[in-house]
Amino acid sequence: MRKHKKKSGFQKLTIIMAWFMAVITLLGVVATALIGTGVFQF
Repeated sequence: MRKHKKKSGFQKLTIIMAWFMAVITLLGVVATALIGTGVFQF
Protein backbone atom coordinates (compact mmCIF):
# COMPACT_ATOMS: atom_id res chain seq x y z
CA MET A 1 0.00 0.00 0.00
CA ARG A 2 2.77 2.39 1.02
CA LYS A 3 4.81 1.41 -2.05
CA HIS A 4 1.85 2.10 -4.37
CA LYS A 5 1.35 5.54 -2.80
CA LYS A 6 5.03 6.38 -3.31
CA LYS A 7 4.85 5.30 -6.97
CA SER A 8 1.72 7.43 -7.50
CA GLY A 9 3.44 10.46 -5.99
CA PHE A 10 6.52 9.92 -8.15
CA GLN A 11 4.31 9.53 -11.24
CA LYS A 12 2.53 12.82 -10.40
CA LEU A 13 5.92 14.55 -10.02
CA THR A 14 7.06 13.18 -13.39
CA ILE A 15 3.85 14.48 -15.05
CA ILE A 16 4.34 17.92 -13.43
CA MET A 17 7.98 18.00 -14.60
CA ALA A 18 6.95 16.98 -18.13
CA TRP A 19 4.30 19.74 -18.20
CA PHE A 20 6.86 22.25 -16.89
CA MET A 21 9.32 21.31 -19.64
CA ALA A 22 6.59 21.50 -22.30
CA VAL A 23 5.49 24.98 -21.12
CA ILE A 24 9.11 26.26 -21.06
CA THR A 25 9.74 24.84 -24.55
CA LEU A 26 6.51 26.40 -25.84
CA LEU A 27 7.41 29.80 -24.34
CA GLY A 28 10.88 29.54 -25.85
CA VAL A 29 9.47 28.78 -29.31
CA VAL A 30 6.94 31.66 -29.06
CA ALA A 31 9.63 34.08 -27.85
CA THR A 32 11.99 33.02 -30.67
CA ALA A 33 9.19 33.44 -33.24
CA LEU A 34 8.31 36.92 -31.91
CA ILE A 35 11.97 38.02 -31.87
CA GLY A 36 12.44 36.53 -35.35
CA THR A 37 9.51 38.48 -36.80
CA GLY A 38 10.68 41.66 -35.08
CA VAL A 39 7.69 42.09 -32.75
CA PHE A 40 9.90 41.98 -29.65
CA GLN A 41 12.43 44.69 -30.46
CA PHE A 42 13.66 46.44 -27.34
